Amino acid sequence: MTDTDARGLRLQVGFLGDDDKQAIYDAALEVIGTVGMRVFQPAALELLRAAGGEVVGHDLVRLPARLVERARATAPAVVPVFDRNGEPAMRLGGRRSYFGTGSDLMNIYDLESGERRLAGLADVTTAARLCDGLDNIDFVMSSAFPNDIADPHRAFVAEFQAMVTGTTKPIVLTAEGVDDLEVMWQIAAALRGGPEALAAKPYFVMYGQPSSPLEHPRDSLEKLLFCADKGIPAIYSPAPLAGATAPITVAGHIAQGVAESLFGLVVHQLRKPGAPFVFGIGPAVLDMATAQSSYNAPEYLMTYLGAIEMARWLDLPNWGYGGTSDAQLVDAQAGMEAGELTLLAMMAGSNLNHDVGYLDYGMTGALELVVIVDEFIAMNRRLLAGITVDRETLGVEVIAQTGPGGDFLSTKHTARHVRKAQWRPTIINRKGYERWSQDGGADLREQARRKALRLLAAPAAAPLAADLAARIDELVEAFSPAG
Repeated sequence: MTDTDARGLRLQVGFLGDDDKQAIYDAALEVIGTVGMRVFQPAALELLRAAGGEVVGHDLVRLPARLVERARATAPAVVPVFDRNGEPAMRLGGRRSYFGTGSDLMNIYDLESGERRLAGLADVTTAARLCDGLDNIDFVMSSAFPNDIADPHRAFVAEFQAMVTGTTKPIVLTAEGVDDLEVMWQIAAALRGGPEALAAKPYFVMYGQPSSPLEHPRDSLEKLLFCADKGIPAIYSPAPLAGATAPITVAGHIAQGVAESLFGLVVHQLRKPGAPFVFGIGPAVLDMATAQSSYNAPEYLMTYLGAIEMARWLDLPNWGYGGTSDAQLVDAQAGMEAGELTLLAMMAGSNLNHDVGYLDYGMTGALELVVIVDEFIAMNRRLLAGITVDRETLGVEVIAQTGPGGDFLSTKHTARHVRKAQWRPTIINRKGYERWSQDGGADLREQARRKALRLLAAPAAAPLAADLAARIDELVEAFSPAG
């Protein structure tokens, strides 16, 4: 969504008043300052101690509010991200909404057979290539986990290489630790022409998490510090599970998540003030009747919308969600849930929204759902762009010219506006029953499957230059996982 689109947006959603946001922030500061959090990375622990944090015992740290305020002041409100070619792709911040797939799904629905099966590295490439051809998927994650990689410690580097090869769109990546993250950074620097050029035009965003409740693992902080040093945009989004690793109440769920993400922001900004940071909360809900972690419960949606509102209030770019369902396959439930979450994210102005195509509580993916959500985003970008009201669009002259009983089909006004005035679907059925039946009577899932296969049959993304491809192969081959 461009800046112009964001200014046109009129349909907005939210729950929290200014007093509510202040109360949540004050509660987060109280957790940070009086309860404290465990820090398991020595360099981060020393940063916090030197800045005035209170270290209790070996690793419990309490931070004064002034450190949070200082971090908020130095963190950028807008984080630009560029595609593989160095062209502007996203400006995270404000009310601009971008969408992409999720990462590391263990299972996938096969496009050819329709069967659910274990995911492999080829599925990462397929998902990247499909997303490259979908106009409203703005960034890519791996979608699938390469279960067929013999050494799982090499999985994330293999995913990254597959995405780099499969699409020119920017990437949000996951990494096991600093070792494989550094290889991915080296690959991106080679594509850009050096570390300085990469820092000036970031190609990827790193997705990291603390561990709820109130713990910051060594690997998570090491990746966060590495990103600060290199100028890599870093997401630091806890996934507190309401009723299990966070309070069951929506307000408490938000407050703990805000505290955990802001604690990471302090570490990040102490290391390098002004480094790009993306705030977020992954507000899953433990269903007390089934013991499942739900992505689409009403309480999840409420907590998520509250987190977006807090990000806007804090003036930080946010990590978000879209296009997911807890359904087991692409059915009416999947369409309802994925559509509701996506529209709410757009109306709330959530910035970097991932997990498009997720099913089964984040265990299974379907590329058909990615295609369906792409169409849904396109439709609602048209809707949320707003209504242009000026002399030309009011059409008084053409109404007068046509007069009572006339028609507008042949007017120059209609000819001037026909291509922009109406949004056109690619898979949604507007044919009417007879024509739809004559064309095979395919439902939406089948239409999405056919579109996916057509896009995948087209030529792949612009291939990498031979020397760059060879350099990437060298870096991947040379990677020796510490694990």
